[in-house]
Amino acid sequence: MELAVGGGMRRSASHGSLTESDDFDLSRLLNKPRINVERQRSFDDRSLSDVSHSGGYGRGGAFDGMYSPGGGLRSLMGTPASSALHSFEPHPIVGDAWEALRRSLVFFRGQPLGTIAAFDHASEEVLNYDQVFVRDFVPSALAFLMNGEPEIVKNFLLKTLLLQGWEKKVDRFKLGEGAMPASFKVLHDAKKNVDTLHADFGESAIGRVAPVDSGFWWIILLRAYTKSTGDLTLAETPECQKGMRLILSLCLSEGFDTFPTLLCADGCCMIDRRMGVYGYPIEIQSLFYMALSSALQMLKHDNEGKEFIEKIATRLHALSYHMRSYFWLDFQQLNDIYRYKTEEYSHTAVNKFNVIPDSIPDWLFDFMPCQGGFFIGNVSPARMDFRWFALGNMIAILSSLATPEQSTAIMDLIEERWEELIGEMPLKICYPAIENHEWRIVTGCDPKNTRWSYHNGGSWPVLLWLLTAACIKTGRPQIARRAIDLAERRLLKDGWPEYYDGKLGRYVGKQARKFQTWSIAGYLVAKMMLEDPSHLGMISLEEDRAMLKPVLKRSASWTN
Repeated sequence: MELAVGGGMRRSASHGSLTESDDFDLSRLLNKPRINVERQRSFDDRSLSDVSHSGGYGRGGAFDGMYSPGGGLRSLMGTPASSALHSFEPHPIVGDAWEALRRSLVFFRGQPLGTIAAFDHASEEVLNYDQVFVRDFVPSALAFLMNGEPEIVKNFLLKTLLLQGWEKKVDRFKLGEGAMPASFKVLHDAKKNVDTLHADFGESAIGRVAPVDSGFWWIILLRAYTKSTGDLTLAETPECQKGMRLILSLCLSEGFDTFPTLLCADGCCMIDRRMGVYGYPIEIQSLFYMALSSALQMLKHDNEGKEFIEKIATRLHALSYHMRSYFWLDFQQLNDIYRYKTEEYSHTAVNKFNVIPDSIPDWLFDFMPCQGGFFIGNVSPARMDFRWFALGNMIAILSSLATPEQSTAIMDLIEERWEELIGEMPLKICYPAIENHEWRIVTGCDPKNTRWSYHNGGSWPVLLWLLTAACIKTGRPQIARRAIDLAERRLLKDGWPEYYDGKLGRYVGKQARKFQTWSIAGYLVAKMMLEDPSHLGMISLEEDRAMLKPVLKRSASWTN
């Protein structure tokens, strides 16, 4: 990107760069005065013991309307303020985790801007692990927010917002204006003493797929920053308001869709390789719902924002109904699908997607407990992907896409199927693994996604923070504590791997990078939330039933 003298801006191709001499309005935004909001202890600032004895699902607007404490109190080891607040004795590996997290910091023009994906000096191939990924930075950002260090998060939000304005092309095709980068890299010219920023919007990614989730994570993180700091000015800037509207424009545009869900290509999210998640993957739908709900709280009710607010409310209402009705699977629903008739026609059809009962995989009948349930991986015409995907289900709980009853059922499933979903290292990214002929067809014989490895049934420590947050929200902190205890036995000793292999997650992944930043940050966030559950307010939403109720307009015939 090239910036003209005097503050004017002209766009160039996505492979352009942002240099140290480019001022834009970043410094102006960074120097805006912050609103000091006096933080008061509320329901959400209760101790963990209060939450664990509250008797069920955390509900009400208390989580949603609070600010997470933690600014200013830090121990000499750099451990979270929550430890000081609640007098918890930090685990011995917490200090090592903070040191490792700080080693991954990336600086631009002398200011911390993000964390690289992995700090693995032993690896011969760097590939793109030395870049700052939008989705990877989220747990790092939450860790810094919980530790009272919001400036790096503010820098990241503003800089990625600046990158959004770049013209983005893959070959000769131009991407939508609102697309956020998958990652960016800071290059330093020692001779000129100039920092240059290079962004990747998918043109360098495996499979050349644009990251659908980056924009959603950006909106979610903006809300987390606002909730944590009480700084309302950042989200209210014209730049952030426009950034949200551009992201939403990509998602809310009208087309040929008959469903409120988003149609996506394979490899557009955390599972960024071919794994059969094309169509309407649960991860994207949950993040979509959470981003819409977050934006609803932050968009201004001005002329530009009002139109989007109405569209969001309408879409959320339709999306929640669709997901809760058609993606949800429990024992009763499985039995109903097993008895489906096919080739039904008319509005009275029960089998609306014409799913063939014989397509139900054999493993599912034994896997499904009598008590418990989950959102399946994908639903589209004549196709149901019955696999369990952890991230989508955890976000469904945190965003309140899942009802309180469904949230409880998801946690019941995790407890009932602990060995399959947790094993010896939390948490399975998906279950079960695909293998043999199905693996060849679905993955294209991908040597990295072999059975029980990487995205194909691998165990990812980063998911620990999402599990912990879901456990706290549903009043089941003991599940999180048990999972964290498992992780603490191995993570530091194994060098903070990216993922683990095997049915039980017993082996360090065959191609896993060591000192994977989000494995480190995910552990720290899980620990801090368990010690101080009030931090949950950053990334937990409650459904606003009044806002989601669609406006019903009477027709002329009714009036007459």
